[in-house]
Amino acid sequence: MNPSAKIKIAITDDHQIVIDGLSAALRNFPHIEIVATATSGAAMMQLLKDTEIDLLITDIMMPGMDGQALSQAVRELYPCLRIIALSMNSNGDQVERMAPFINAYLLKQCGISELVTAIETVHNGGTYFDATVQEERRRYLRSQQNIKAVGITPREKQIIQLMEKDCSNKEIATQLCISIRTVETHRKNILRKTGATNVLTLIKWAYKQHLL
Repeated sequence: MNPSAKIKIAITDDHQIVIDGLSAALRNFPHIEIVATATSGAAMMQLLKDTEIDLLITDIMMPGMDGQALSQAVRELYPCLRIIALSMNSNGDQVERMAPFINAYLLKQCGISELVTAIETVHNGGTYFDATVQEERRRYLRSQQNIKAVGITPREKQIIQLMEKDCSNKEIATQLCISIRTVETHRKNILRKTGATNVLTLIKWAYKQHLL
């Protein structure tokens, strides 16, 4: 690696104002060069065919090809390219789904100095996950262990989600193509497994475990 070479960066975000702001801020750093920008994942994939870059900064929630799909495609086609996810959302589930394809995850609330630190870290072969993001990911992984420990099945998860929507036993049975008696049995098992005393405490538990 040439220490004097600029870090060539591409930015993907469905909001042009975000791209313009990031580009303007990063141009203040002489070792960083913005070489491509796009407002969609699909457009960025086209640019990557003809543009040499070192690092991609991408939003996650985008219409069409979102940040996860883009990161996965880039990782498969350009395995040496570094990827930073930049998002408003620190949800542990989302972070865990993104983790296999990215080198860094930051929140859009971060300052430009932290973004530059992340850029330099991943360009040099490291990883960088915002402290809040790391904590949310740990909470999510703990919650998944808790769900596994209490033995909530995929069907029971579906029923909890429908209960949260205030569906009656009949409505749940119709949607899942099962009998009302089966729904009643599932509900009893769910309350027993989780230790919830009623639907309200069950829903609170489900939110805490990232089931909802």
